[in-house]
Amino acid sequence: MTMQNTPLLMSRILGRGAILDPDVEVVTMQADGTHRQTLKQTWDRANQVAHALKAHGIEIGDRVGSFMWNNYRHLELYQGVPSMGAVLHTLNIRLSPTDLEYIINHANDRVIFADEDLLPLLEPLWGKIPCVELLIICRNGEGGESTFKNQIDYEDFIADQATEYDWPEIDETSPMGLCYTSGTTGKPKGVMYTNRSTYLHTLTECLTDSIGLSSLDSLLGIVPMFHAMGWGLPFCASMLGCKQVFPHRFMVPDVYLKLMHEEKVTISAGVPTIWQGVRTAIEAEPDKYDLSSLGRLTCGGSSPPVSMMRWYWDSLNVEMIQGWGMTETNPLGTLSRKVAKRSHINISEDEQFENIAKAGLAMPGLEIEIFDEEWNRLPHDGEAVGELCIRGPWIASEYFNDPQPDKFHDGWLVTGDVAKIDAEQYLIIADRSKDLIKSGGEWISSVDLENHIVGMSEIAQAAVVAQPHPKWDERPVALVIVAEGKSLDKDAVLKHCSEIFAKWQLPDDIIETDSIPLTSTGKIDKKTIRAKLDAEGYKLPDLR
Repeated sequence: MTMQNTPLLMSRILGRGAILDPDVEVVTMQADGTHRQTLKQTWDRANQVAHALKAHGIEIGDRVGSFMWNNYRHLELYQGVPSMGAVLHTLNIRLSPTDLEYIINHANDRVIFADEDLLPLLEPLWGKIPCVELLIICRNGEGGESTFKNQIDYEDFIADQATEYDWPEIDETSPMGLCYTSGTTGKPKGVMYTNRSTYLHTLTECLTDSIGLSSLDSLLGIVPMFHAMGWGLPFCASMLGCKQVFPHRFMVPDVYLKLMHEEKVTISAGVPTIWQGVRTAIEAEPDKYDLSSLGRLTCGGSSPPVSMMRWYWDSLNVEMIQGWGMTETNPLGTLSRKVAKRSHINISEDEQFENIAKAGLAMPGLEIEIFDEEWNRLPHDGEAVGELCIRGPWIASEYFNDPQPDKFHDGWLVTGDVAKIDAEQYLIIADRSKDLIKSGGEWISSVDLENHIVGMSEIAQAAVVAQPHPKWDERPVALVIVAEGKSLDKDAVLKHCSEIFAKWQLPDDIIETDSIPLTSTGKIDKKTIRAKLDAEGYKLPDLR
Protein backbone atom coordinates (compact mmCIF):
# COMPACT_ATOMS: atom_id res chain seq x y z
CA MET A 1 0.00 0.00 0.00
CA THR A 2 1.28 3.48 -0.86
CA MET A 3 0.24 6.81 0.59
CA GLN A 4 -1.28 9.71 -1.31
CA ASN A 5 1.35 12.15 -2.49
CA THR A 6 -0.76 15.25 -1.86
CA PRO A 7 1.18 18.49 -2.40
CA LEU A 8 1.59 20.64 0.73
CA LEU A 9 -0.29 23.74 -0.44
CA MET A 10 -1.42 26.65 1.72
CA SER A 11 -4.81 26.63 -0.05
CA ARG A 12 -5.55 23.29 1.66
CA ILE A 13 -5.26 24.70 5.20
CA LEU A 14 -5.95 28.46 5.15
CA GLY A 15 -9.74 28.07 4.87
CA ARG A 16 -9.99 25.30 7.45
CA GLY A 17 -10.89 27.53 10.41
CA ALA A 18 -13.61 29.29 8.41
CA ILE A 19 -15.16 25.95 7.44
CA LEU A 20 -15.02 24.43 10.94
CA ASP A 21 -16.06 27.48 12.98
CA PRO A 22 -17.45 30.08 10.56
CA ASP A 23 -18.88 32.56 13.08
CA VAL A 24 -15.65 33.20 15.04
CA GLU A 25 -14.70 36.86 14.78
CA VAL A 26 -11.85 38.81 13.22
CA VAL A 27 -11.63 42.11 15.11
CA THR A 28 -9.72 45.20 13.93
CA MET A 29 -9.28 48.41 15.91
CA GLN A 30 -10.48 51.49 13.99
CA ALA A 31 -10.53 55.21 14.73
CA ASP A 32 -14.25 55.02 15.56
CA GLY A 33 -14.35 51.69 17.40
CA THR A 34 -13.78 48.18 16.08
CA HIS A 35 -14.46 46.50 12.75
CA ARG A 36 -15.83 42.98 13.04
CA GLN A 37 -16.35 40.21 10.54
CA THR A 38 -16.47 36.43 10.78
CA LEU A 39 -13.93 33.87 9.67
CA LYS A 40 -16.41 32.83 6.97
CA GLN A 41 -16.71 36.40 5.69
CA THR A 42 -12.92 36.73 5.74
CA TRP A 43 -12.43 33.55 3.71
CA ASP A 44 -15.18 34.53 1.27
CA ARG A 45 -13.50 37.91 0.76
CA ALA A 46 -10.10 36.20 0.32
CA ASN A 47 -11.67 34.21 -2.50
CA GLN A 48 -13.01 37.45 -3.99
CA VAL A 49 -9.54 39.00 -3.82
CA ALA A 50 -8.17 36.04 -5.77
CA HIS A 51 -10.85 36.39 -8.47
CA ALA A 52 -10.22 40.14 -8.75
CA LEU A 53 -6.45 39.67 -9.05
CA LYS A 54 -6.92 36.99 -11.67
CA ALA A 55 -9.27 39.27 -13.62
CA HIS A 56 -6.55 41.91 -13.53
CA GLY A 57 -4.14 39.38 -15.05
CA ILE A 58 -2.19 38.20 -12.00
CA GLU A 59 -0.75 34.75 -12.78
CA ILE A 60 0.74 31.96 -10.69
CA GLY A 61 4.10 33.14 -9.33
CA ASP A 62 3.40 36.88 -9.81
CA ARG A 63 4.26 39.15 -6.89
CA VAL A 64 1.53 41.13 -5.15
CA GLY A 65 2.71 43.81 -2.71
CA SER A 66 1.00 44.82 0.54
CA PHE A 67 1.80 48.12 2.27
CA MET A 68 -0.46 47.72 5.26
CA TRP A 69 -0.95 47.53 9.00
CA ASN A 70 -2.26 44.45 10.82
CA ASN A 71 -5.95 44.38 9.92
CA TYR A 72 -8.73 42.27 8.42
CA ARG A 73 -7.95 43.17 4.81
CA HIS A 74 -4.31 42.24 5.25
CA LEU A 75 -5.51 38.88 6.58
CA GLU A 76 -7.65 38.46 3.45
CA LEU A 77 -4.51 38.93 1.34
CA TYR A 78 -2.63 36.43 3.53
CA GLN A 79 -5.31 33.86 2.69
CA GLY A 80 -6.20 34.68 -0.90
CA VAL A 81 -2.90 35.55 -2.58
CA PRO A 82 -0.93 32.38 -1.64
CA SER A 83 -3.96 30.15 -2.23
CA MET A 84 -4.29 31.35 -5.85
CA GLY A 85 -0.62 30.56 -6.47
CA ALA A 86 0.60 34.15 -6.45
CA VAL A 87 3.24 35.53 -4.05
CA LEU A 88 2.37 37.95 -1.24
CA HIS A 89 5.22 40.45 -0.85
CA THR A 90 4.73 42.19 2.49
CA LEU A 91 6.40 45.60 2.22
CA ASN A 92 7.93 47.02 5.39
CA ILE A 93 6.16 50.36 5.91
CA ARG A 94 9.07 51.70 7.97
CA LEU A 95 11.74 51.39 5.30
CA SER A 96 13.23 54.42 3.55
CA PRO A 97 11.94 55.44 0.08
CA THR A 98 15.29 54.30 -1.35
CA ASP A 99 14.95 50.79 0.10
CA LEU A 100 11.28 50.55 -0.88
CA GLU A 101 12.08 51.56 -4.44
CA TYR A 102 14.78 48.89 -4.66
CA ILE A 103 12.62 46.17 -3.08
CA ILE A 104 9.53 46.80 -5.22
CA ASN A 105 11.56 46.83 -8.42
CA HIS A 106 13.68 43.83 -7.40
CA ALA A 107 10.55 41.82 -6.55
CA ASN A 108 8.80 43.08 -9.69
CA ASP A 109 5.56 43.73 -7.80
CA ARG A 110 2.70 44.16 -10.30
CA VAL A 111 0.07 45.32 -7.82
CA ILE A 112 0.28 47.07 -4.44
CA PHE A 113 -2.45 47.07 -1.79
CA ALA A 114 -2.01 50.04 0.59
CA ASP A 115 -3.83 51.38 3.65
CA GLU A 116 -4.95 54.93 2.93
CA ASP A 117 -3.10 56.57 5.83
CA LEU A 118 0.16 55.13 4.46
CA LEU A 119 -0.28 56.59 0.96
CA PRO A 120 1.97 59.63 1.65
CA LEU A 121 4.89 57.23 2.19
CA LEU A 122 4.44 55.89 -1.34
CA GLU A 123 4.25 59.31 -3.04
CA PRO A 124 8.04 59.68 -3.53
CA LEU A 125 8.09 56.36 -5.42
CA TRP A 126 5.68 57.07 -8.25
CA GLY A 127 7.57 57.23 -11.52
CA LYS A 128 10.39 55.10 -10.07
CA ILE A 129 8.62 51.73 -9.87
CA PRO A 130 7.45 51.03 -13.44
CA CYS A 131 6.59 47.39 -12.63
CA VAL A 132 3.56 48.50 -10.57
CA GLU A 133 0.41 48.52 -12.72
CA LEU A 134 -2.29 49.05 -10.11
CA LEU A 135 -2.66 50.60 -6.67
CA ILE A 136 -5.51 49.19 -4.57
CA ILE A 137 -6.41 51.55 -1.72
CA CYS A 138 -7.78 50.15 1.54
CA ARG A 139 -9.99 52.89 2.96
CA ASN A 140 -10.94 53.16 6.63
CA GLY A 141 -12.80 56.46 6.60
CA GLU A 142 -9.72 58.49 7.51
CA GLY A 143 -8.95 60.18 4.19
CA GLY A 144 -5.74 59.83 2.22
CA GLU A 145 -5.13 60.33 -1.47
CA SER A 146 -2.59 59.20 -4.04
CA THR A 147 -1.44 60.67 -7.34
CA PHE A 148 -0.78 57.20 -8.80
CA LYS A 149 -2.37 57.08 -12.24
CA ASN A 150 -4.12 53.69 -11.98
CA GLN A 151 -5.86 53.17 -8.65
CA ILE A 152 -9.02 51.57 -7.32
CA ASP A 153 -10.73 51.22 -3.94
CA TYR A 154 -10.32 47.77 -2.33
CA GLU A 155 -14.06 47.27 -1.90
CA ASP A 156 -14.72 48.26 -5.51
CA PHE A 157 -11.93 45.94 -6.62
CA ILE A 158 -13.50 42.83 -5.06
CA ALA A 159 -17.17 43.80 -5.44
CA ASP A 160 -19.36 41.32 -7.32
CA GLN A 161 -16.60 38.70 -7.42
CA ALA A 162 -17.50 35.09 -6.62
CA THR A 163 -16.87 33.90 -3.06
CA GLU A 164 -15.54 30.52 -4.19
CA TYR A 165 -12.30 30.13 -6.12
CA ASP A 166 -11.07 26.88 -7.61
CA TRP A 167 -7.56 26.94 -6.13
CA PRO A 168 -4.96 25.65 -8.61
CA GLU A 169 -2.99 22.44 -8.19
CA ILE A 170 0.60 23.68 -8.23
CA ASP A 171 3.93 22.27 -7.17
CA GLU A 172 4.41 22.42 -3.39
CA THR A 173 7.77 24.14 -3.89
CA SER A 174 6.01 27.03 -5.67
CA PRO A 175 6.62 30.38 -3.97
CA MET A 176 3.87 31.93 -1.84
CA GLY A 177 5.47 34.74 0.21
CA LEU A 178 8.36 37.16 -0.12
CA CYS A 179 10.03 39.14 2.67
CA TYR A 180 13.14 41.29 2.56
CA THR A 181 15.61 41.48 5.41
CA SER A 182 15.78 44.88 7.08
CA GLY A 183 18.86 44.73 9.28
CA THR A 184 21.48 43.91 6.69
CA THR A 185 24.43 45.74 5.26
CA GLY A 186 24.11 46.70 1.61
CA LYS A 187 20.84 46.20 -0.25
CA PRO A 188 17.95 44.36 1.45
CA LYS A 189 17.88 40.67 0.56
CA GLY A 190 14.72 38.82 -0.43
CA VAL A 191 13.66 35.53 1.16
CA MET A 192 11.11 33.60 -0.90
CA TYR A 193 8.92 31.27 1.14
CA THR A 194 7.37 28.27 -0.60
CA ASN A 195 4.03 26.54 -0.02
CA ARG A 196 5.87 23.53 1.38
CA SER A 197 8.11 25.50 3.75
CA THR A 198 5.25 27.61 5.13
CA TYR A 199 2.88 24.63 5.40
CA LEU A 200 5.43 22.75 7.53
CA HIS A 201 6.26 25.88 9.53
CA THR A 202 2.55 26.43 10.23
CA LEU A 203 2.05 22.90 11.55
CA THR A 204 5.17 23.11 13.73
CA GLU A 205 4.33 26.51 15.19
CA CYS A 206 1.02 25.12 16.46
CA LEU A 207 2.63 22.20 18.32
CA THR A 208 2.02 21.99 22.05
CA ASP A 209 5.78 22.11 22.60
CA SER A 210 5.97 25.19 20.39
CA ILE A 211 3.70 28.12 21.26
CA GLY A 212 0.76 25.71 21.55
CA LEU A 213 -1.65 27.81 19.53
CA SER A 214 -5.16 26.36 19.68
CA SER A 215 -8.55 26.97 18.12
CA LEU A 216 -9.62 28.05 21.63
CA ASP A 217 -7.24 31.03 21.55
CA SER A 218 -7.98 34.70 21.00
CA LEU A 219 -4.81 35.97 19.32
CA LEU A 220 -3.73 39.62 19.37
CA GLY A 221 -1.25 40.02 16.52
CA ILE A 222 1.08 42.88 17.40
CA VAL A 223 4.19 41.72 15.52
CA PRO A 224 3.79 43.45 12.14
CA MET A 225 2.38 41.35 9.32
CA PHE A 226 5.03 42.98 7.12
CA HIS A 227 7.78 41.42 9.27
CA ALA A 228 8.62 37.77 8.47
CA MET A 229 4.96 37.09 7.61
CA GLY A 230 3.82 38.13 11.09
CA TRP A 231 5.93 35.28 12.50
CA GLY A 232 3.57 32.94 10.64
CA LEU A 233 0.79 33.47 13.19
CA PRO A 234 -1.93 34.63 10.74
CA PHE A 235 -1.49 31.36 8.85
CA CYS A 236 -1.67 29.29 12.06
CA ALA A 237 -4.76 31.10 13.30
CA SER A 238 -6.51 30.81 9.93
CA MET A 239 -5.87 27.08 9.85
CA LEU A 240 -7.06 26.46 13.42
CA GLY A 241 -10.00 28.87 13.59
CA CYS A 242 -8.70 31.16 16.35
CA LYS A 243 -10.27 34.50 17.05
CA GLN A 244 -7.90 37.07 15.53
CA VAL A 245 -7.54 40.59 16.92
CA PHE A 246 -5.62 43.35 15.12
CA PRO A 247 -4.53 46.81 16.32
CA HIS A 248 -4.31 48.31 12.79
CA ARG A 249 -2.32 51.57 13.04
CA PHE A 250 -3.03 52.05 16.75
CA MET A 251 0.29 50.63 17.92
CA VAL A 252 0.34 51.86 21.52
CA PRO A 253 0.17 49.98 24.85
CA ASP A 254 -3.26 51.36 25.86
CA VAL A 255 -4.83 50.00 22.66
CA TYR A 256 -3.19 46.61 23.15
CA LEU A 257 -4.51 46.47 26.71
CA LYS A 258 -7.99 47.66 25.69
CA LEU A 259 -8.15 44.90 23.05
CA MET A 260 -6.82 42.30 25.50
CA HIS A 261 -9.51 43.32 27.97
CA GLU A 262 -12.47 43.60 25.57
CA GLU A 263 -11.68 40.65 23.30
CA LYS A 264 -10.53 38.28 26.06
CA VAL A 265 -7.13 37.83 24.39
CA THR A 266 -5.31 34.68 25.50
CA ILE A 267 -2.03 35.05 23.57
CA SER A 268 -0.09 37.80 21.84
CA ALA A 269 3.24 38.27 20.09
CA GLY A 270 5.70 41.16 19.92
CA VAL A 271 9.27 42.32 20.42
CA PRO A 272 10.69 43.14 23.90
CA THR A 273 10.19 46.91 23.54
CA ILE A 274 6.44 46.29 23.08
CA TRP A 275 6.22 44.29 26.31
CA GLN A 276 8.31 46.82 28.23
CA GLY A 277 5.82 49.51 27.17
CA VAL A 278 2.82 47.37 28.10
CA ARG A 279 4.34 46.65 31.51
CA THR A 280 4.84 50.38 32.13
CA ALA A 281 1.19 51.08 31.21
CA ILE A 282 -0.06 48.33 33.53
CA GLU A 283 2.08 49.56 36.41
CA ALA A 284 0.74 53.12 35.91
CA GLU A 285 -2.91 51.93 36.08
CA PRO A 286 -2.90 48.41 37.52
CA ASP A 287 -6.68 48.07 37.88
CA LYS A 288 -7.77 49.57 34.57
CA TYR A 289 -7.86 46.36 32.50
CA ASP A 290 -8.99 42.80 33.14
CA LEU A 291 -6.22 40.59 31.77
CA SER A 292 -7.41 37.38 33.40
CA SER A 293 -7.83 35.65 30.01
CA LEU A 294 -4.22 36.30 29.01
CA GLY A 295 -2.06 33.19 29.40
CA ARG A 296 1.10 33.67 27.38
CA LEU A 297 3.08 36.21 25.41
CA THR A 298 5.60 35.31 22.75
CA CYS A 299 8.64 37.50 22.51
CA GLY A 300 11.21 37.58 19.73
CA GLY A 301 13.37 39.89 17.65
CA SER A 302 15.93 40.30 20.42
CA SER A 303 16.57 38.75 23.80
CA PRO A 304 14.08 39.91 26.48
CA PRO A 305 15.32 40.79 29.97
CA VAL A 306 14.70 38.03 32.53
CA SER A 307 13.49 40.69 34.96
CA MET A 308 10.65 41.55 32.58
CA MET A 309 9.70 37.91 32.01
CA ARG A 310 9.58 37.34 35.77
CA TRP A 311 7.45 40.44 36.26
CA TYR A 312 4.78 39.14 33.87
CA TRP A 313 4.76 35.77 35.63
CA ASP A 314 4.77 37.15 39.16
CA SER A 315 2.30 40.00 38.51
CA LEU A 316 -0.10 38.49 35.95
CA ASN A 317 0.63 34.77 35.93
CA VAL A 318 1.44 35.17 32.22
CA GLU A 319 4.14 32.98 30.70
CA MET A 320 6.53 34.76 28.37
CA ILE A 321 7.82 32.48 25.61
CA GLN A 322 11.11 33.52 24.09
CA GLY A 323 11.71 32.65 20.45
CA TRP A 324 14.68 33.03 18.15
CA GLY A 325 14.52 33.22 14.40
CA MET A 326 15.08 35.47 11.42
CA THR A 327 13.49 36.32 8.09
CA GLU A 328 15.58 33.53 6.55
CA THR A 329 14.06 30.93 8.92
CA ASN A 330 10.40 31.63 8.06
CA PRO A 331 10.98 32.77 10.98
CA LEU A 332 10.67 30.23 13.84
CA GLY A 333 13.97 28.55 14.76
CA THR A 334 14.01 27.91 18.51
CA LEU A 335 11.64 28.46 21.45
CA SER A 336 12.11 28.56 25.20
CA ARG A 337 9.30 27.68 27.61
CA LYS A 338 9.34 27.77 31.41
CA VAL A 339 9.13 23.99 31.45
CA ALA A 340 10.15 22.47 28.12
CA LYS A 341 11.15 18.90 29.01
CA ARG A 342 9.68 16.14 31.12
CA SER A 343 12.90 16.04 33.13
CA HIS A 344 12.26 19.70 34.06
CA ILE A 345 8.86 19.13 35.66
CA ASN A 346 10.25 19.48 39.18
CA ILE A 347 12.92 22.13 38.66
CA SER A 348 12.71 25.30 40.74
CA GLU A 349 11.22 28.53 39.44
CA ASP A 350 14.69 30.08 39.39
CA GLU A 351 15.86 27.24 37.15
CA GLN A 352 12.82 27.69 34.94
CA PHE A 353 13.76 31.31 34.38
CA GLU A 354 17.38 30.34 33.73
CA ASN A 355 16.04 28.21 30.88
CA ILE A 356 13.60 30.80 29.58
CA ALA A 357 16.46 33.32 29.42
CA LYS A 358 18.02 31.16 26.72
CA ALA A 359 16.96 31.34 23.07
CA GLY A 360 15.55 27.84 23.43
CA LEU A 361 15.39 24.42 21.83
CA ALA A 362 15.37 23.84 18.09
CA MET A 363 11.94 23.20 16.62
CA PRO A 364 11.29 19.63 15.44
CA GLY A 365 12.72 19.21 11.96
CA LEU A 366 15.47 21.78 12.40
CA GLU A 367 19.15 21.31 13.21
CA ILE A 368 21.33 23.96 14.85
CA GLU A 369 25.10 23.91 15.13
CA ILE A 370 27.97 26.22 16.06
CA PHE A 371 31.21 26.34 14.07
CA ASP A 372 34.63 27.88 14.50
CA GLU A 373 36.37 29.95 11.81
CA GLU A 374 37.63 26.78 10.06
CA TRP A 375 34.09 25.29 9.98
CA ASN A 376 34.82 22.75 12.69
CA ARG A 377 31.81 21.87 14.85
CA LEU A 378 32.17 23.11 18.41
CA PRO A 379 31.09 21.19 21.53
CA HIS A 380 27.66 21.72 23.06
CA ASP A 381 29.01 22.49 26.52
CA GLY A 382 27.61 25.95 27.16
CA GLU A 383 31.14 27.36 26.99
CA ALA A 384 32.29 27.18 23.35
CA VAL A 385 31.20 30.21 21.31
CA GLY A 386 30.89 30.03 17.55
CA GLU A 387 29.03 31.00 14.40
CA LEU A 388 25.43 29.83 14.62
CA CYS A 389 24.19 27.87 11.61
CA ILE A 390 20.82 26.25 10.99
CA ARG A 391 19.21 23.95 8.43
CA GLY A 392 15.81 22.38 7.85
CA PRO A 393 12.73 22.33 5.60
CA TRP A 394 11.73 25.96 6.18
CA ILE A 395 15.22 27.50 6.17
CA ALA A 396 16.36 29.59 3.20
CA SER A 397 18.94 27.99 0.91
CA GLU A 398 19.59 31.16 -1.11
CA TYR A 399 18.35 34.73 -1.49
CA PHE A 400 15.84 35.68 -4.16
CA ASN A 401 17.72 36.66 -7.34
CA ASP A 402 20.74 37.68 -5.25
CA PRO A 403 23.60 35.19 -4.78
CA GLN A 404 25.25 35.60 -1.36
CA PRO A 405 27.56 32.57 -1.10
CA ASP A 406 29.06 33.71 2.22
CA LYS A 407 25.61 33.41 3.83
CA PHE A 408 25.36 29.68 3.12
CA HIS A 409 27.82 26.88 3.83
CA ASP A 410 27.47 23.23 2.89
CA GLY A 411 23.69 23.19 3.26
CA TRP A 412 23.67 25.42 6.37
CA LEU A 413 22.34 28.97 6.67
CA VAL A 414 25.03 31.15 8.28
CA THR A 415 22.93 33.29 10.61
CA GLY A 416 25.37 36.05 11.61
CA ASP A 417 24.66 35.29 15.26
CA VAL A 418 27.39 34.28 17.67
CA ALA A 419 26.11 31.63 20.07
CA LYS A 420 26.66 28.76 22.50
CA ILE A 421 24.72 25.51 22.80
CA ASP A 422 24.63 23.92 26.22
CA ALA A 423 24.61 20.24 27.20
CA GLU A 424 20.80 20.24 27.32
CA GLN A 425 20.79 21.52 23.71
CA TYR A 426 19.56 25.00 24.57
CA LEU A 427 20.68 27.75 22.22
CA ILE A 428 22.21 30.78 23.93
CA ILE A 429 22.71 33.80 21.67
CA ALA A 430 25.79 35.81 22.60
CA ASP A 431 25.02 38.62 20.17
CA ARG A 432 24.75 39.54 16.56
CA SER A 433 28.31 39.30 15.27
CA LYS A 434 28.22 43.00 14.34
CA ASP A 435 27.02 43.99 17.85
CA LEU A 436 29.61 42.09 19.88
CA ILE A 437 32.17 44.36 21.48
CA LYS A 438 35.78 43.24 21.14
CA SER A 439 37.85 44.75 23.92
CA GLY A 440 41.48 43.80 24.39
CA GLY A 441 40.95 40.65 22.35
CA GLU A 442 37.99 39.52 24.51
CA TRP A 443 34.33 39.59 23.55
CA ILE A 444 31.63 41.48 25.52
CA SER A 445 27.95 40.81 24.83
CA SER A 446 26.02 44.06 24.45
CA VAL A 447 22.71 42.17 24.84
CA ASP A 448 23.71 40.66 28.17
CA LEU A 449 24.72 44.07 29.51
CA GLU A 450 21.49 45.70 28.29
CA ASN A 451 19.26 43.09 29.84
CA HIS A 452 21.05 43.26 33.17
CA ILE A 453 20.87 47.08 33.29
CA VAL A 454 17.13 47.03 32.49
CA GLY A 455 16.71 44.77 35.52
CA MET A 456 17.12 47.90 37.66
CA SER A 457 13.83 49.53 38.64
CA GLU A 458 15.37 52.95 37.87
CA ILE A 459 16.02 52.08 34.20
CA ALA A 460 13.20 51.84 31.61
CA GLN A 461 15.33 51.02 28.55
CA ALA A 462 19.02 50.48 27.80
CA ALA A 463 21.21 50.11 24.73
CA VAL A 464 24.89 49.16 24.81
CA VAL A 465 27.15 49.89 21.84
CA ALA A 466 30.86 49.73 21.08
CA GLN A 467 32.99 52.84 20.87
CA PRO A 468 36.54 52.93 19.47
CA HIS A 469 39.36 52.92 22.03
CA PRO A 470 43.05 53.57 21.23
CA LYS A 471 44.33 50.82 23.53
CA TRP A 472 41.51 48.26 23.89
CA ASP A 473 40.13 48.50 20.32
CA GLU A 474 36.53 48.90 21.56
CA ARG A 475 34.81 49.66 24.82
CA PRO A 476 31.11 49.43 25.81
CA VAL A 477 28.99 52.53 26.34
CA ALA A 478 25.45 52.32 27.74
CA LEU A 479 22.61 54.64 26.75
CA VAL A 480 19.73 54.55 29.22
CA ILE A 481 16.21 55.93 29.52
CA VAL A 482 15.49 56.56 33.18
CA ALA A 483 12.14 55.39 34.55
CA GLU A 484 9.56 58.07 35.27
CA GLY A 485 10.14 59.76 38.59
CA LYS A 486 13.65 58.30 38.94
CA SER A 487 17.12 59.79 38.47
CA LEU A 488 20.30 58.31 37.04
CA ASP A 489 22.96 57.12 39.44
CA LYS A 490 25.86 55.95 37.28
CA ASP A 491 27.71 54.38 40.20
CA ALA A 492 24.62 52.34 41.09
CA VAL A 493 24.41 51.05 37.50
CA LEU A 494 28.06 50.01 37.56
CA LYS A 495 27.65 48.35 40.93
CA HIS A 496 24.60 46.48 39.63
CA CYS A 497 26.55 45.30 36.56
CA SER A 498 29.54 44.22 38.65
CA GLU A 499 27.31 41.60 40.33
CA ILE A 500 27.70 39.34 37.28
CA PHE A 501 30.22 41.04 34.96
CA ALA A 502 33.99 41.30 35.32
CA LYS A 503 35.45 44.76 35.78
CA TRP A 504 36.78 44.88 32.21
CA GLN A 505 33.27 44.14 30.88
CA LEU A 506 31.61 47.11 32.61
CA PRO A 507 30.53 50.12 30.50
CA ASP A 508 33.06 52.94 30.32
CA ASP A 509 30.23 55.47 30.24
CA ILE A 510 26.51 55.65 30.97
CA ILE A 511 24.62 58.29 29.00
CA GLU A 512 21.11 59.39 29.87
CA THR A 513 18.85 59.91 26.84
CA ASP A 514 15.18 60.64 26.13
CA SER A 515 14.83 58.04 23.38
CA ILE A 516 16.59 55.02 21.93
CA PRO A 517 16.21 54.57 18.15
CA LEU A 518 14.59 51.35 16.96
CA THR A 519 14.83 49.56 13.65
CA SER A 520 11.84 49.02 11.38
CA THR A 521 11.12 45.78 13.25
CA GLY A 522 11.31 47.24 16.75
CA LYS A 523 14.86 46.19 17.66
CA ILE A 524 17.43 48.57 19.13
CA ASP A 525 19.10 50.32 16.19
CA LYS A 526 22.73 50.16 17.25
CA LYS A 527 24.01 51.24 13.84
CA THR A 528 22.10 54.53 14.19
CA ILE A 529 23.26 54.99 17.79
CA ARG A 530 26.91 54.51 16.80
CA ALA A 531 26.52 56.92 13.87
CA LYS A 532 24.86 59.53 16.11
CA LEU A 533 27.61 59.34 18.72
CA ASP A 534 30.18 59.66 15.96
CA ALA A 535 28.40 62.65 14.39
CA GLU A 536 28.24 64.37 17.79
CA GLY A 537 31.99 63.87 18.25
CA TYR A 538 31.51 61.69 21.32
CA LYS A 539 34.72 60.71 23.12
CA LEU A 540 35.06 58.01 25.74
CA PRO A 541 35.98 59.27 29.21
CA ASP A 542 39.63 58.60 30.05
CA LEU A 543 39.11 55.82 32.61
CA ARG A 544 42.22 53.70 32.07
